Amino acid sequence: MKDSQGTSVLKSLYDKAQDIICCHVILSNTYKRLDTKLERKMMEIKKSTSAHHINFKSIDSIIMKFPQFRDGLKEIRQVFEEYDEDSNGTIDNDELKKCLHALEFSVKDDEIDDLFLYCDMDENEGIQFKEFIVLLCLNYLLTDSSTSSSHATLKMCSPKIEATFNTIVEVFLFLDKTGEGKLKRKDVVKALNEASPKEKSPSHITRTRFKEMDWDKNGKVSFKEFLFSFISWVGVDCDEDEGIY
Repeated sequence: MKDSQGTSVLKSLYDKAQDIICCHVILSNTYKRLDTKLERKMMEIKKSTSAHHINFKSIDSIIMKFPQFRDGLKEIRQVFEEYDEDSNGTIDNDELKKCLHALEFSVKDDEIDDLFLYCDMDENEGIQFKEFIVLLCLNYLLTDSSTSSSHATLKMCSPKIEATFNTIVEVFLFLDKTGEGKLKRKDVVKALNEASPKEKSPSHITRTRFKEMDWDKNGKVSFKEFLFSFISWVGVDCDEDEGIY
């Protein structure tokens, strides 16, 4: 009898371990697939965008725009609160699907599932406000404009939000000196020093800024990693201006 119970317990533990491994593999594959898709999208935008069409020439010119970024991103809170139906500070998968369908994004439910996993950074099965900003921006970029008008006009988002997303992409393109769709440390260091070549930022500051973005510590920063960090630098939940220095 005891042997039978022991076998049952071991089988239960084995099944749980298999579930955890399976879940990890699914998440890993989802992350890689969307990382690759975003990387290609940023490379595509970089190739089609002339350097003369990027409004930023230095990191200081970006910081000067922080108040405008903050105003644009704060408007997303109204959308977030509308679809946070139980007002618990997070949007679950069902609420997210209602939101994106209402915004008329051309996106399938399984694609929404992938985006949900991709942006739920703390894996608490709920999308918080900052994660929602990132998710909305990524979906805005990745939506196929040939099958949907959402890239041109978001039904429930103001022109200010759309303009803010487009300008954030410009910031990334300014930092992406090589056009590889990912940021390298040397490029970020170069961008931080372009405003005053004779007065370079201290090395510990440039290292800190890059570490803040390079979450997986692989030496490269994806657009998603950049976006989370940029939102923190802008201080979307703050009333007073914040810098990245």
